[in-house]
Amino acid sequence: MQDEPQRPDLSDDASDPRRSLAPQPENEPEPERGEEEDDFTPSRALIDQIRDAIDAEEQDRLDALLEPMHAADIADVIENLSAARRRVFMSLWSGEIDGEILAEIDESIRDEIVEQLPGDVLADAVREMDSDDIVDLIEELDEDDQRKILDALDETDRVAVEQSLTYPEYSAGRMMQSEVVTAPEHWTVGDTIDYLRGEEELPDQFYHVILTDPRRHPVGYVALGRLLAARRATPLREIVEDSFRPIGVFAEEADIAYAFNQYHLISAPVVDEDDRLVGVITIDDAMEVLDEEHEEDILRLAGVGDDSSIQDTVMETLWQRIPWLAVNLGTAILASFVIAIFETTISEVVALAVLMPIVASMGGNAGTQTLTVAVRALATKSLTGSNVWRVVAREAVVGLLNGVCFAVVMGIVAWIWFDGVSLGGVIAIAMVVNLMVAALAGILVPLALDKVGADPALASGAFVTTVTDVVGFFAFLGLAQAVLL
Repeated sequence: MQDEPQRPDLSDDASDPRRSLAPQPENEPEPERGEEEDDFTPSRALIDQIRDAIDAEEQDRLDALLEPMHAADIADVIENLSAARRRVFMSLWSGEIDGEILAEIDESIRDEIVEQLPGDVLADAVREMDSDDIVDLIEELDEDDQRKILDALDETDRVAVEQSLTYPEYSAGRMMQSEVVTAPEHWTVGDTIDYLRGEEELPDQFYHVILTDPRRHPVGYVALGRLLAARRATPLREIVEDSFRPIGVFAEEADIAYAFNQYHLISAPVVDEDDRLVGVITIDDAMEVLDEEHEEDILRLAGVGDDSSIQDTVMETLWQRIPWLAVNLGTAILASFVIAIFETTISEVVALAVLMPIVASMGGNAGTQTLTVAVRALATKSLTGSNVWRVVAREAVVGLLNGVCFAVVMGIVAWIWFDGVSLGGVIAIAMVVNLMVAALAGILVPLALDKVGADPALASGAFVTTVTDVVGFFAFLGLAQAVLL
């Protein structure tokens, strides 16, 4: 492995320690200040110098700036250029987009890059990639671009990639790489080391040697560390790892990522319906899925779609957000109907109009807190049938206690503010009711959606908001009508 490269001299801007790279929209506004520079991303000054070199079409300067950079950082640079600058960059840079860079580029602009690459450069790039990276690269491309990449592969690699593409999306078959290091189960450490030293086409990175029987069924694996530490005469079967867990080719990505995290796996063999070895999944792929799951949950909870990207255009972003804003509009209208029922009460006690948003806001925030915890717990499989009712009871008690605490505070505030003990009592009771209902809705709604097979992260927010608004307004205004009039 090469030593960490040195960055170009940025002394002209050294006085400003707050530099970070954030993805820029099409017109590339200046990155926001306020965050300390991240040691693992290109600095703001470096990005500015690269942009200046592109604008001035200074190839030598651009080459000098990019030469010491890691492939992942070059991919970041490409992503953060406008479409016009990317086109100039692709024609100006004397270096080539290799397989490592291509694998790092965000999928939202990857097809654009592929279309701009000369055929020979694209062929060289994909030949450097593992089969799982090639599958990840081409599965989102159109048919013509897919064929261009497949035609660039050797026959063996092409067959492996085409086979992976036949498996369902988000399955182990799509995640796995076909390059696997195996050894017969009867071999010794010495046999294996001699084989590895003599083999010319090993994967660039692998963590285990998988033991197979004569029918290519995986029966165990040996970590490289234990292999190198054992004596040559030691049978491989004596140093196999306890963590060995084959994964079915149709297993879902989320379950695989959970297994890697739960059992501290580094790699795992993938088997077909007949339990024959067909590939391997490594920890980097599993953790990437776990990261994507976290990102999807956050985006869905916010109602902005599960594939929203900072690279999206205005229209793409608009169409991702409109549907859930429309849902929220519908729930707001429903809450307004509840308010309309008590129109006379509000007109006679104007203070109710002032206090209503407080009840709804507190309920909404309480529901969101519980909802976030519940969705995350479901995603990580820590909320199960064995503990669900204990968690529901805990959230109900927490909601009740929160309601009592804030009921006391808000009751006193309303009493002093509007000089009315009864009004203070009404809002206090409404606060207790709404916060307890919000806590229950925050956990029961995602549980119900998960039970019927819907994604809790996608739809829970709208339902919880509706419940807290409707219950909050009805409890507050209904009590007010009964007590104050």
